[in-house]
Amino acid sequence: MNAAKSPHSLIINSPFEPPTHHWLRSDERKLDLATGRRPAGYEIFDTRNNTVRGVELELVNRIRQRVDEWRAADFPGITSVTRSLLVHWHDSTARQYPFYFCQLEAIETLIWHVEGAPEFKQGVAVPGDGGAWERLCNKMATGSGKTAVMAMIITWQVLNALTYPKRSRDFGRAVFIVAPGLTVKERLQVLLPGHPNNSYDEFSICPNEAQRQKLNQAAILIENWHSLMPLKAQERSVVKKGAESDAAYVRGGCWASWRLTRIR
Repeated sequence: MNAAKSPHSLIINSPFEPPTHHWLRSDERKLDLATGRRPAGYEIFDTRNNTVRGVELELVNRIRQRVDEWRAADFPGITSVTRSLLVHWHDSTARQYPFYFCQLEAIETLIWHVEGAPEFKQGVAVPGDGGAWERLCNKMATGSGKTAVMAMIITWQVLNALTYPKRSRDFGRAVFIVAPGLTVKERLQVLLPGHPNNSYDEFSICPNEAQRQKLNQAAILIENWHSLMPLKAQERSVVKKGAESDAAYVRGGCWASWRLTRIR
């Protein structure tokens, strides 16, 4: 939708194209139409002084710019598998409903982080939390198609892992999905390739049948977050063992045993 033609509509961008305009707060009761994409950030409301202060997410905005430049350069550094996926995902005729821009940007940003040519990532460092695992996230609004993006991430990782087994640092075919509740866990069953209503077929995620069949080799486990909680120590026992250690939990955890069995 053209913002210039619809000055009284709050909807000023097409969901299938990069944003060209955004609403800018000029005072408490007025919004001005500004050119360009809204910078990533958040607002802090001070109820005591009745003021609003904006805080920019500088790293997010820098990553957005780099991904834009990388996309414009035709995604240098990616594997042939990833390229076939991106071409297919950008093809609006390959499915009944094209992917939203936010969905494509989400998967592109993760691919850029893993596969992008080094010159497009210079000066961009995602801080860690000191742990052994790298933590990345895509933040997407409700209704923007997060489950489809999860299916795209799984497809990208699994197909590359099977094609390039020596690149285990970048790709994996074992996927562990943690749900925030039992209802969401049930909804996420569509991420299993064998599910009758799986997302891969519904959204035509794979470019061809050969890759779709290859995807069946993925080892996917979907669990609710409660399954990761340590077992509660018994209050009464002949032998008092104390709290279960992390190592003991992993050895005895059903999800870990299942994952190792599938990988072997």
